[in-house]
Amino acid sequence: MGANLPVDVDRVRLELGRADGPAVSAAALLLTGAGRVRSGADLVARDQPGAPGDAVRHVGTPDGAEAVEVDLAALPEATERVALCAWTGSGTLGRVTGLRLRLVAVGSGTVLAHFDMAPRSETALVAGELYRREGRWRFRAVGQGYDHGFAGLAADFGLTPAPARAPRPGPAPRPAPPARPQTRGEELLPADMGERLSLRKQQVATSLRKGGLTGVTARVILVLDASGSMSGLYAKGTVARVAERMAAVAALLDDDGTMQAWTFATRPARLPDLHLGELPEWLRLHVRVGQLGVIGRKKRPKSRADGQVDMRTVGIQNEEQKVIADVRAYVRDHPVPLPTLVLFFSDGGVYRSKEIERELRAAADEPVFWQFVGLGRSHYGVLEYFDTLPGRTVDNVGFFAVDDVDQVADPELYDRLLSEFPLWLGAAREAGVLR
Repeated sequence: MGANLPVDVDRVRLELGRADGPAVSAAALLLTGAGRVRSGADLVARDQPGAPGDAVRHVGTPDGAEAVEVDLAALPEATERVALCAWTGSGTLGRVTGLRLRLVAVGSGTVLAHFDMAPRSETALVAGELYRREGRWRFRAVGQGYDHGFAGLAADFGLTPAPARAPRPGPAPRPAPPARPQTRGEELLPADMGERLSLRKQQVATSLRKGGLTGVTARVILVLDASGSMSGLYAKGTVARVAERMAAVAALLDDDGTMQAWTFATRPARLPDLHLGELPEWLRLHVRVGQLGVIGRKKRPKSRADGQVDMRTVGIQNEEQKVIADVRAYVRDHPVPLPTLVLFFSDGGVYRSKEIERELRAAADEPVFWQFVGLGRSHYGVLEYFDTLPGRTVDNVGFFAVDDVDQVADPELYDRLLSEFPLWLGAAREAGVLR
């Protein structure tokens, strides 16, 4: 689960198989870079066997299983991902034994990947996906479950309502559990921001529940790239909106709703803690780049409020390893009986891969999970393949990149942001990294 590999053939078949239990249906969703379908035509299932242009087709296999064939070379440029979905209309997928996904090269029959799944209470799941990265196709084993059947899964990817022709939809959705009560300070927020935060907390809870987590508590740390190439994302307000969305993760996971934060470029800088009741002012004062203001034709330094970082001292280059070391030192110096989740945002340009690898390898025995998010399709160096590196106690790093994070809906962003954290929690407890 979470493993990925390059796909170097043009035509592949995603085969869904089982040993015993209820019948399982398969379908493919053709997704844009924002993780959404463009229309109902982007669903390929038994009753809708081909996408426009026949680049993706629903087919059977000799042993009676369901499969989807994909001609990667024929997919339109707007299609960035092809997700293979599975569901049952008879109980839960936990009743299915030997559920598996095979990626097969069409023509030669070579098995490129084999993924065994062990779902429990889910009634639908995304088994695996083909995704485009820097002009090349890759495959990822996903195994992300849904409790609301195919209808709930499809709605998360923009099919609302779910297509009536989808075969054997799952049972009626169960109501989502309520989000935690208001965290201290939420009542101080402006009404519109408070409403967004409340809704996002529910969406974070849903994403965690898909990974089998309910009621989990964790320390949340935010890290924001402030290198020179990020200036446009700050100027457009993208980074401030990201920080507001991440505040919902802290509001749900952290028992006091407080989030520690860092910014970095050539050098790291600790930002004042984010307390939920101070969110509007915190975003205004601390999510920024640059220290020079323009008045007339002259430039002069802006005055700084108490606690503000002088961004001129941070520099403009990418030195991720320094802020990683800074955060590691903080966690060691401020131990808590909780796991720590680091949400690390960067637009790439990574060139200190050896130093970053050294820091993250050393961190594998620490109670910290590092979730990196790429803001754009830039060069991310070791972060892109760190998941595949052996020789660590546990896999302590997750990574994904998006073209335009503002175009990624909250449910999709939180699903991707929190998909590997539950896996790390289980592995870290088993390995003794977490007590």
